[in-house]
Amino acid sequence: METITIYTTGVSQGNPGPSAIGIYLCDANDQTVCEVAEPIGNATDTFAVYQAVMRGLQVAKEQFGEKTVELHFELKLDSEIVMKQLTSALEINEPGLVPYFIVIHNLRISSFPNLTVAHISQALNKKAIELVNEALDA
Repeated sequence: METITIYTTGVSQGNPGPSAIGIYLCDANDQTVCEVAEPIGNATDTFAVYQAVMRGLQVAKEQFGEKTVELHFELKLDSEIVMKQLTSALEINEPGLVPYFIVIHNLRISSFPNLTVAHISQALNKKAIELVNEALDA
């Protein structure tokens, strides 16, 4: 089964403050499939990370369509808290995050049955961080 990796990050300047997301998709040969760098308005770091995950799954769905159910996806993010919330290892304490969690959950159920979620260090998430910085600087 082919593996597609989705690297995501979200950053807020000021927490809350001006925020952006960075998303990088690559295939099993480490070839770029898609890059996204988008400002998202004012948010906290955690909201930005949730937005990045949600948008990353949406972009993967746009890129691969119905084929997403046949592929293995690795979602990699540099927020351990959000990773633990997405894998139900940690409770979501901020009620405003619940709608994002639900959208992500529904995307996982409908389109990404072979999705794994992993926390990675920022050192391994450099491309997504570069993209988020581009969006903040724009």
